[in-house]
Amino acid sequence: MTNSDSRPTLAILISGRGSNMVAIARTCLSGALNARVTLVISNRPDAPGIEAAREMGIDTAVIDHKAFASRQAFDDALHERLMSVKPDWIVLAGFMRILTEDFVNRWQGRMLNIHPSLLPKYPGLDTHARAIAAGDRHAGASVHIVSPELDAGPVVAQVRVPIESDDTADTLAQRVLQEEHGLYIKALQLCVGKMDQ
Repeated sequence: MTNSDSRPTLAILISGRGSNMVAIARTCLSGALNARVTLVISNRPDAPGIEAAREMGIDTAVIDHKAFASRQAFDDALHERLMSVKPDWIVLAGFMRILTEDFVNRWQGRMLNIHPSLLPKYPGLDTHARAIAAGDRHAGASVHIVSPELDAGPVVAQVRVPIESDDTADTLAQRVLQEEHGLYIKALQLCVGKMDQ
């Protein structure tokens, strides 16, 4: 990419295989999302998503949280690396770290996360098992603006997935994941579109 590329920029944070990251990056490359991914960061050196990003020609970085004495020290290093590219949006895509309030406040209103429930229901972990146990008819996923409170920021977009009578937490999780990629792209189109106005 040349410096004349004026599209909004994304930095994507991952901890694992990065399936949402790959879907977002491919959509950017195809032109269907008016943005470009300038950096993918993982807090885990063995995250398969890092190699996937490299194969797409995206700049990558590994900031191993285990190398830092405190959560704050890790977040400071993460912030410093992000500032080297100054993204318009930070996209959390399977990033399994709770960020400090200080870090969130630095990027307030410019950081998105995807969560596998119909927020405000079931913040935190084990969302699918909790939805089944409660007898809910639908589960789903939400993309929200990150706030200092866990999974509590304003929801940008949601998708609903019916809970079948024979669903387990695993089968439900698989079906929700199939809907997550399109949901995240829809949410980014909404957020990036606001920047263009």
